[in-house]
Amino acid sequence: MGKSSRTKTRDQAPVTGEVGPRQPCPCGSGRRYKACHGAGGGATAVFVNRPFEGLPSECDIVALRELVPAATAPLTLKDGGKTVQLCSLLPMAAPAMVRDSGEIWLGLQVQHNFGDPARDLGAVLLRALGAEPGIVGLTDDPGAGPRLQDLVTGDSLDITVHEGFDYWIADVEDQTGMAAALEQANASASPTARLTSVEAAYWTNVGPKEHLRWVMPEPEDRLLDALARLHAAGRDELVPGSRFVGMFRAHGLLAPVWDLPVGTGPEPLEGPAGTFAEQLREALADDSDLSAEQRSARSGLANRQVTIR
Repeated sequence: MGKSSRTKTRDQAPVTGEVGPRQPCPCGSGRRYKACHGAGGGATAVFVNRPFEGLPSECDIVALRELVPAATAPLTLKDGGKTVQLCSLLPMAAPAMVRDSGEIWLGLQVQHNFGDPARDLGAVLLRALGAEPGIVGLTDDPGAGPRLQDLVTGDSLDITVHEGFDYWIADVEDQTGMAAALEQANASASPTARLTSVEAAYWTNVGPKEHLRWVMPEPEDRLLDALARLHAAGRDELVPGSRFVGMFRAHGLLAPVWDLPVGTGPEPLEGPAGTFAEQLREALADDSDLSAEQRSARSGLANRQVTIR
């Protein structure tokens, strides 16, 4: 996954034509667009459609923020210094924690609603770098400042998906009274695994169903065309009994979703996912006009919006 310009999203204009005034604001605040980032005089922050662009493993970061219950990945700061661990979720949904060891844990699954999650993460990280052990967060819009992309370096992240949240207390000597809270947190975490044959594809078991959810970096129009070519050709079945059910949008990226037969597990998906990735690359390189069947498939896929969780 190559790096792209680090100023592109910073200079992005507020979304206007793509969102109706009575529709929910894309920032996730829960308010209508006209009462949030579409309000007269402007909102407190500009909504950035693809906030994690330019970060190492952008697609995985989106997955860890939106899909994966328990995962960690070390971050490398440009200026060296302290050890920073990126975490999908922290205790009490904290934005960041400074551990007794001095290590900083930065939480992804935090909704600040200030318009640019990457800037919010950068602000939290800067505060944590100078803080004493404890929880660090934001209570107000941090304003202009470095985004996470400006503070870290590297081409990819070394992601570890955990079975639960035991890593929260792995470095704590006195764990008295923590068992019940940890048990409750672990009970809420659906079993999840990251495939190794492709990037940013995550199998999960949500009880009555199993899914594969795969965050992809390609521009939406190109990706929809390519998926339509494969769908029309019947080449989007990963394993027997699986079904491509649609996709969701998150932070400017598309994530196709497959329903899987119960009992599939992640291992049988490795080979088929690698094969599908090759077929998708070929379809992405095909710039010929879509056939009538492919256009119909594209229209159907574009309307198959699924919920993230």
